[in-house]
Amino acid sequence: MIPPASAPDRLRARLHAEREALRARWVKGPVSLGVFEFVSFGIKQAWACLFGGVMLALLLLTHLFYPDGAALSRYDFLVLAALALQGLLILSGLETWEEARVIFVFHVVGTVMELFKTAHGSWIYPEDSFLRLGAVPLFSGFMYAAVGSYLARVWRIFEFRFDRFPPLWMQGLLAAAVYVNFFAHHWLPDIRLGLFAATAILYLRTLVWFRPDRVHRPMPLLLGFFLVALFIWFAENLATFARAWAYPGQEDGWEMVSFSKLGSWYLLMIISFVLVATVHRAPGGHASADHQTPRREPG
Repeated sequence: MIPPASAPDRLRARLHAEREALRARWVKGPVSLGVFEFVSFGIKQAWACLFGGVMLALLLLTHLFYPDGAALSRYDFLVLAALALQGLLILSGLETWEEARVIFVFHVVGTVMELFKTAHGSWIYPEDSFLRLGAVPLFSGFMYAAVGSYLARVWRIFEFRFDRFPPLWMQGLLAAAVYVNFFAHHWLPDIRLGLFAATAILYLRTLVWFRPDRVHRPMPLLLGFFLVALFIWFAENLATFARAWAYPGQEDGWEMVSFSKLGSWYLLMIISFVLVATVHRAPGGHASADHQTPRREPG
């Protein structure tokens, strides 16, 4: 006896059927196919950004409309809202337990970094709250978790495959070096230029194949890292505008986040990517990091 389909499976089946109906109606040649795939790519990206997008919306809305003098501080409200959102995604099946595990690890990794960086004045949280560790409100860890959530979801939604995928142990060493440098550069020389070079050497020949519609399309993985880092930098500008945190120079009024932070987010991509890749290669995980070029649709 075949078990009944779950609600997420029914939703995916319905969305697939609707996409196929739209495809049959609008795709008449290579130009319309390109437009259709571009739109499908954007919709899938937005779906993968669900957690981060909701959190960013909450930051902006609470900045504009959260009542002054409320019994529950704005930062504490964001903690509870993030917990509720995370629980809803898991219970609804929109996020798997495998993805939740890597998101939790990223949450811990980010919180440790927050504690260190705020202690050294790299940025501050200007509002009071109860749910915090030292100078770090607990909602901050969910900002890192949003990055982990995006990478875990986009990997599954686009059915990633890779050509010339570097050994995980080499990626792990690079990720560890990146993480250590985030701390050590306060006392030792900053080796981020060397880390950029190591990243280029390691991933220069790696292609990621992603499926926006029916066919997998290739992209250099390094370009993918840069594009994700760029959009996170855009989101960070919105978050600092919403006073989620403030960098030196932003205490008395908002100004654009330094372009140097784009490099920091680029390196952070390495840590998050390796964490997600480890889950997908682990026993019981998806075998979507296998070295293989997917079959292309003929014609």
